[in-house]
Amino acid sequence: MITLTQPPVSTVLEQLFADADASRALMHRQMAALSSAERDALMASARSEDYQGFYRHAKEFHLAVSRQTGALLYMYARMTKAHSIIEFGTSFGVSTLHLAAALRDNGGGLLITTEFESSKVAAARRTIAAAGLGDLVEVREGDALETLASGLPEHVDLVLLDGAKALYPAVCSLLEPRLRAGSVLVADNADWSPEYLEIVRSSGRYFSQGLADDVEVSIKL
Repeated sequence: MITLTQPPVSTVLEQLFADADASRALMHRQMAALSSAERDALMASARSEDYQGFYRHAKEFHLAVSRQTGALLYMYARMTKAHSIIEFGTSFGVSTLHLAAALRDNGGGLLITTEFESSKVAAARRTIAAAGLGDLVEVREGDALETLASGLPEHVDLVLLDGAKALYPAVCSLLEPRLRAGSVLVADNADWSPEYLEIVRSSGRYFSQGLADDVEVSIKL
């Protein structure tokens, strides 16, 4: 049996994806009203007042991974036999459910996920509980540079980066000492973080490949 495609996980995910589709249309209309410079400031700035302001403004938006990316996350977690996963950017929990379902099917483990916006933390916890995956997930509230600075497992098998894009390099640096050879990093909307792409593509510490939907997949060497 595949947990991802069975109730209650599949039922909860279908509702989340429907909500995310509606949310995405509204967000695209609001983003289209901004200039390119304003969009860059919102999406690519590493200043805490900028990215925190953006995520407060976007607290009603799901900012979810696509169905295809969700399926890939489940597959990568299964293929690597992951038991220890870190997620940067919980939002309402779409990607969280895919990863936690993989942990269930791998025989157990822990997913540590972190989210800045408190209302989303509360919603994600309800979602995870409704899907029956609460025993596999620890949701941390706050800025990831603080919530992921301590209390991590000795080894991390898989990382999902899907929070503030400008923080991808800093979050990667926090987690890198925990990554083993063969650990997988998946970065959504990676083109918004050229510094991160430079690290995974040119540092010699990773083998990395961009996929459709602006997803970068990297393996720790």
